[in-house]
Amino acid sequence: MYFEVGTYRLAINMPRRADLMAEVAARFSRGEGFALATVNLDHLVKLRQSPEFRAAYAAQDLVVADGNPLVWLSRLAGDPVELIPGADMVLPLAELAARQGVPVALLGSTDAALAGAADALCQKVPGLKVAARIAPPMGFDPMGPGGAAVLQEVAASGARLAFLALGAPKQEILAARGREITPQVGFASIGAGLDFLAGEQKRAPKLVRKLALEWLWRMLSNPRRLASRYAQCAAILPGHTLNALRQRRQPKLGTTP
Repeated sequence: MYFEVGTYRLAINMPRRADLMAEVAARFSRGEGFALATVNLDHLVKLRQSPEFRAAYAAQDLVVADGNPLVWLSRLAGDPVELIPGADMVLPLAELAARQGVPVALLGSTDAALAGAADALCQKVPGLKVAARIAPPMGFDPMGPGGAAVLQEVAASGARLAFLALGAPKQEILAARGREITPQVGFASIGAGLDFLAGEQKRAPKLVRKLALEWLWRMLSNPRRLASRYAQCAAILPGHTLNALRQRRQPKLGTTP
């Protein structure tokens, strides 16, 4: 499944959670880094507006679908993908890191939230080593000198997996830069995943998520900030629906036109 943003084409190359976990495990074993992005409708809006964000996404090694609308579009395209929210991947990735002896770094949010997230992770994942907790200052620029300094701090800690909780587009931009400066480190952009673990933010109840209404829960919690964002997301859906229908008519690999 892919999404067209002008002349840029963004493919979801990790359609299933099992695919993602197998690839990350293989990279841990080989000592290779990666950048993992979790695309959603808001990202597609931002990709239309920002060449820097498009360049950052082009540098991501692994891309999964973080949003039910993208899952529904993939089914319409005849190329279904699984829903893999970034917040849901923190524990599985931490468990994999613990099994393979990979230290992790927590980057973003606040010192208090990172301390709470580290405590929660170590309680839930025995044997996990949290090598660094880094809360960049307000106004942090991932492309500036501060971005390079943070990446060097991650590398010096010995961490080989960094959870980035900076929000889009900062986390994806930092991950893309990290692939150049610290190629041995894996970067997973997970949004509010650490704040959820620390209890700094409350996530929608499981039933609300099961009903695909987490977006409504979030909007009602902060309508002034999120109403406009979701309106922009809704506005791009018709175009992506047409793109999905075009993909459905295209011959799939291994089929005869």
